[in-house]
Amino acid sequence: MSWFKKQKNPIANTKEEEKTVRTEGLFIKCDGCQAFIWKKDLEASEKVCPKCGHHFRLNARERLEMLFDGRTYRVFDDHLISPDPLEFVDRESYAEKLAAARKATGTNDALISASGTLDGRRILISAMEYRFIGGSMGSVVGEMLTRAVERAIQERTPLIVVSASGGARMHEGTLSLMQMGKISGALSELDDARVPFISILTDPTTGGVTASYAMLGDLNIAEPGALIGFAGPRVIEQTIRQKLPKGFQRAEFLLQHGMLDAIVDRRNLKSYLANALEFMRTD
Repeated sequence: MSWFKKQKNPIANTKEEEKTVRTEGLFIKCDGCQAFIWKKDLEASEKVCPKCGHHFRLNARERLEMLFDGRTYRVFDDHLISPDPLEFVDRESYAEKLAAARKATGTNDALISASGTLDGRRILISAMEYRFIGGSMGSVVGEMLTRAVERAIQERTPLIVVSASGGARMHEGTLSLMQMGKISGALSELDDARVPFISILTDPTTGGVTASYAMLGDLNIAEPGALIGFAGPRVIEQTIRQKLPKGFQRAEFLLQHGMLDAIVDRRNLKSYLANALEFMRTD
């Protein structure tokens, strides 16, 4: 009875396959409104959903290209590499995690520090790379940030730090926690030198990063909807045995309770920073 079965059109199948291949990867689904966005439209709007304003995550290089004039900058201190001081091993060794992260991101650790200009003004920017072991802060990140602060003092150049991190890197134990005090001490010297420091908190900024330099800016700015906090919501609820308010640890909640100075749409961030630096100029 095979002659009762509907025969598939081989030409139609070929056209269908071609159509699928041609459209694959051209659209991205928004996590905010669930709409499908043409990839080129999303890139043109600095990866902000043109329909609902949801801010997609950016990697460190995208951050630098977005803020520096002409999308050009000079990287420094990128040769530093973690020596794996504890020879830490869980499901895989820390050395293997580092190697995989370097291959995936093209960076030696979870931070890129660079110099260039922003609206014609010389600036230093350190941007965290969340794809590198969750943007965790180990000894290399601490050293690079400290050097960036020292460079800012020496050159009397404003410093911007863009945070995106899961906190201190457990694979380095106490050595990672020591970076909190180390960077905070350097920022105290930056403050004494009256050189501006602007902290930009993006999704997510948590743990030891929030508990140290991310909240120490002369100006603390966050992107809309960014998750910002120390411990996770479930840990806090289990500790205090209370239900947390809606939107807890989101940028809007923190701004309302005085922990942030401003929430700035990414598409307006560069001009906002230019105005802020002009206001804080000390020369």
